[in-house]
Amino acid sequence: MTAPSGFTPDTAAPPAGQGGAAPRAATAPAPDPAEQRRRDRRSRRYRWDVRWSPYAFVAPFFVFFAAFGLFPLLYTGWASLHQVELTNPTHMEWAGWHNFSRLWEDEFFWKALRNTFTIGVISTVPQLMMALGIAHLLNYRLRASMFFRVAILTPYATSVAAATLVFALLFGRDYGMVNWSLGLVGLDGIDWQNGTWTSQIAVSTIVIWRWTGYNALIYLAAMQAVPNDLYESAALDGASRWKQFLHVTVPSLRPTILFTVVVSTIGATQLFGEPLLFNTAGTATGGADHQYQTLGLYMYEQGWVNLHLGRASAIAWTMFLILLLIAAANALFARRLRKSQ
Repeated sequence: MTAPSGFTPDTAAPPAGQGGAAPRAATAPAPDPAEQRRRDRRSRRYRWDVRWSPYAFVAPFFVFFAAFGLFPLLYTGWASLHQVELTNPTHMEWAGWHNFSRLWEDEFFWKALRNTFTIGVISTVPQLMMALGIAHLLNYRLRASMFFRVAILTPYATSVAAATLVFALLFGRDYGMVNWSLGLVGLDGIDWQNGTWTSQIAVSTIVIWRWTGYNALIYLAAMQAVPNDLYESAALDGASRWKQFLHVTVPSLRPTILFTVVVSTIGATQLFGEPLLFNTAGTATGGADHQYQTLGLYMYEQGWVNLHLGRASAIAWTMFLILLLIAAANALFARRLRKSQ
């Protein structure tokens, strides 16, 4: 049998896998050294970006905190150990613990501390109770509920100066609307600014008006996180809405209530604008007999009225230590609360 024309057995290449050698792969060209260096630089920049970008994003906060938070705190602590006057703040004379020991003998300091405590209690307890009740009402389906939520937050957005000046007019002795209302029911007018308890109640009213809505929204957010199954189970057991509020809502809000108590206590310790502007005489004494002068107002009087920056710094650090004690008590109480659950 003859082979077809054009076929040459001696020169035909056998197929791969049948005894013939596989075709040789083409050799890749060597990379360009310049291109390889660019790739290495891009890879290095990428690793640096992944590693250091988070720190760069948070760096502005730490820069501003160090400049406007940490440095003033440390400098105030250093100034509290010296005798410094506002008229010559660069001249410091070492005084040691004299500014702190002097506070123990200062009757105005202890009076300011008592005023801060009483105003804090008078303003915090009714404020949080009213906020809890308002949040409970808003937690149910109401018409125009969004309007009411925005409306109760309006006092929080109001300027402290504007609100305090309005309340100072309302509590005026001769032409105030509060005394006018008392006269309608046959009661005598009250000298709100010159009495001890009356002035503290008036200042506390300003705080209550400004912060009740804010705390109500915090409670409302916490109430909406309570599972509906708990309310349904309580309703099946015959519990009324009042009992559901006492035995379901309040126990579920204990961490939130603790948070608002601590924040309100810290705010009461730092109370300054309301007692300062409530005094229509424009002084920082907190009344003629210092009857509503708080620690913040007393610190302002010592530093910017009497020009004693060293004493004002000691008062500021005393307030800071009080806040640390409050924070420690909060942590201890929160730990016991978690263990009891």
